[in-house]
Amino acid sequence: MRIDKYLWCIRYFKTRTLATTACKKGHVRVNGEIVKPSREVYPQDKIELRKNQIQYKLTVNDIPESRVGAKLVDIYRIDTTPKEAFEAQELLKYAKDYYRKKGVGRPTKKDRRDIDDFTDKNE
Repeated sequence: MRIDKYLWCIRYFKTRTLATTACKKGHVRVNGEIVKPSREVYPQDKIELRKNQIQYKLTVNDIPESRVGAKLVDIYRIDTTPKEAFEAQELLKYAKDYYRKKGVGRPTKKDRRDIDDFTDKNE
């Protein structure tokens, strides 16, 4: 089975197009090599996949016939992703500064809507 189809079947990507794009961008490696979307995968292949700033590591157990339900995914792969990768993702959420500092610059659209909602309720 093609690597893009395999990643779609085991629910790492919502569509095959997203899986294909990830392969073309070099985010997918099989046995340490960057692969094209048409690369065939076989049982016991080691897959490294970068998605949402997390480096997933998988081992292929079996090849599914078609897309499988979420409960059946563990039959077809072993997830060896270290827990540190997910913890780093949690830290990134807190590290990002989403909003400007108070009192600096004009209000954003979101700020304006919040102000309008607040003033409409008080009238």
